[in-house]
Parts: sequence; structure tokens; C-alpha cells
Amino acid sequence: MNILQLIIDSYTGYWSYMLYEITHPGWGNYFYYLIILSLVVWGLELTFPWRQHQKSFRKDFWLDAFYMFFNFFIFSLIGYNAISNIGVEGFNNFIGWFGIENRVYIQLESLPIWARFGLLFVLADFIQWSVHVTLHRVKWMWRFHRVHHSVTEMGFAAHLRYHWMENVFYKSALYIPLTMIGFGLNDLFLLHAFNIMIGHINHSNMNITYGPLKYVFNNPAMHIWHHVKDVPESHPNGINFGITLSIWDYLFKTAYIPHSGRDIDLGFDQVENTQKGLQGRV
Repeated sequence: MNILQLIIDSYTGYWSYMLYEITHPGWGNYFYYLIILSLVVWGLELTFPWRQHQKSFRKDFWLDAFYMFFNFFIFSLIGYNAISNIGVEGFNNFIGWFGIENRVYIQLESLPIWARFGLLFVLADFIQWSVHVTLHRVKWMWRFHRVHHSVTEMGFAAHLRYHWMENVFYKSALYIPLTMIGFGLNDLFLLHAFNIMIGHINHSNMNITYGPLKYVFNNPAMHIWHHVKDVPESHPNGINFGITLSIWDYLFKTAYIPHSGRDIDLGFDQVENTQKGLQGRV
């Protein structure tokens, strides 16, 4: 493996990809999809606000806007794309020493597209739920995840505030098993785009519960309790870990919605002592 050439190709390849995305708006363009999605959800929460006293540009709004471009684009250019490519190549070489091929073990092409995506959706959501729980329970991982919990006023852009290490945690846990099972990159991209939309809605300033389906799907009225500053003594490691589905929290007894969370205090103990801006958050 020529590591130097792999690094060079990773940087030049991602730079070309990002430049093309920026200069070629159109259907299927992820760069503009993220911007348009953000504007649409922001417009909805301004039109139908749950906390009507909350400003249009809530606290740290522009900081979160920076996180959107950093976590989704700049971080990959800085190094993540190169590191992940090296990791994939290294993993393939490592298992090759034992005579094992990194191959697809389940052929999914024969499944109807709805069944394939449904299976992917459920598996991926449970994996992400498990990673999320781990981020709260393992102290050294919580130090990264608490960046996301430094939000003290909830809005759609809070979804975008997280430490870059979470890219490593989540993507490693997702891509390695799912690609080996047989899901392709196109499947994973569609899932990612869908989850981004749901994440925006769940962090928005809207009072959405989905009625009886709240026991299946995560929602803003449930997720705001995940960000509560004073975690209940019965759940010291956190509550409401659901990404898209809420069913895992109900199954594993981590669901907690004692009353409307519209005006609860958000953050974590001594969040007010967190350094302002990006200092101490990246």
C-alpha cells in the first residue's frame, strides 16, 4: 500500500468533489441539500415556534452554522477522508494476513428496495442508538459528546454542533458492519440524508409528537429531554437516546418524558463555565 499516494489522492479527490458540489447546484447535490434543508426547517420553526419567546437567531446560532460546514465538509478535507481511506486499506490488509477477504457476506440485491432500505434503516438506527448510549456512559467519550450538550437554547442548528470525533465513532460503527453485510455506499448516503432531515426536525423549536407514533419515532418534544440540564436520578447516564426511532428507549427503559419540556433548562452541570466560541469545543 502506497500510503503517500493514497493520502494525496484522498485530498485531491475530496477537494475536487467539494468544488464540484459548490459549483454545480442540482438534484442530488449534498452541499445544497444541507443548506436548503436547514433553511426549510428554520423557516418552519420560525412560523410554528414552540418557545415563542426564543429569538430567531438564538444563542450560538452562528457557531452552530460554522459546525455544519466544519463537520460535514471541512473536517473531511482537513484529514478525515484521508484517514478513513487509510483505515479501510489497512483493515483490508490486516484481515488479508489471515487469509480473509473483506467481502459482502449477504447478497441483498434480490430484496425489494423497500425491504432493503427498511432493514438498513432499523439496523443503522439501533447501531447509532447504541453508540449514543456509549457516548454518555464512557467518561472519555463523554468529553467529546458534551460539546453537543453545551446547547442551552434548542433550535434546528443544535443538531449540527458536535465534536469532530463523533464522526469517527458513528461512521466506524456504521460503515464497517453494514458494508460487510452487503449495503452499498448509495444505500448509506440515502440513509444519511434522511437522518439529517430527521435530526434537524428533532432539534427544532417545534412541538411535534406524532400522536401514538411517538412510541416509534423520536420527536422534538421527546428529544429536548435528552438535553435537560438536571438529569433525573433514576437515569444518571442520560435519557431519550433515540436518533430517529424512539422504540429503543421504550424497550430498554431509557425513555423519560415527565411533562412538557418546553421551558426546561438545557446543558449539563456547570455548562455556564464552558469556554465561549470554539475554544474547548473542538
